[in-house]
Amino acid sequence: MRIRPVMLIAATATAAALATAGGLATAATGSSTPTATPTAAPTALGQPAAAPTAKADAPAAPSSGASATGEAATPTASTVTSTATTPIDAGAVAGILASCLGSEASQFHSVLAVRTPVASSDTDGVVIAVNSANQYVQCESKGNKGNSMSSPATFINDRLWGAGHRIEFFDSFSAPAGAGQFLSVGAGHYTSEVAKVTISYGDDATQYPAVMAGGAFVYAAAIATGHDAKAVPPAPYVHAFNKDGKEIYNQKTQPNIKGAHQ
Repeated sequence: MRIRPVMLIAATATAAALATAGGLATAATGSSTPTATPTAAPTALGQPAAAPTAKADAPAAPSSGASATGEAATPTASTVTSTATTPIDAGAVAGILASCLGSEASQFHSVLAVRTPVASSDTDGVVIAVNSANQYVQCESKGNKGNSMSSPATFINDRLWGAGHRIEFFDSFSAPAGAGQFLSVGAGHYTSEVAKVTISYGDDATQYPAVMAGGAFVYAAAIATGHDAKAVPPAPYVHAFNKDGKEIYNQKTQPNIKGAHQ
């Protein structure tokens, strides 16, 4: 069972400016052909807004606080145990995009490709790619094979509009990753105003840097929820900061989008 979260969006006027002749420039640095780097240690900043999707692992994680049997889930303490990611090698990326996008794979080039800190039964990484029309795709990986939660997989940057026109969310989900542990994954696009993207979880104010490159960001976290079978992982919240360190977007506090695609 998969429950798609509400997706919030950003502008494309500045996003289009990110395209370069040989690829996309990183919004924060302006450098071309960026490479993903492991996430850094968390920083204590603001506060954490849409619950993650429950991905098709067994058992699926309820997104509304209810168990699979309809009983209310008991709130339990959860802990982010790791947000470390590692780059996926170029050969594996090519296979992931080919299996995810089929004949359209040749139209896209990867801007972010990382392995997650833990693996679920069908996800151990994320690849974000973009085409010449500045349309992004998000492909989840398991080994060298890829798949997309969206059909078609393409995200058009101006299909939704959110407050500030700075952040566009792609797909996010959570999935069991062993006893008492979940994998939380999400991705999106940012405009050139954004220099840093961080993620907080639930009511914890701690923020963890997302991986950023080519106008896209990815976050992935291993979350320990204990041994309660009804426990659910906390919702992730996206924050964006400008080059001066000022928070210019907070998913929890800013107004919702004009519309949503489920």
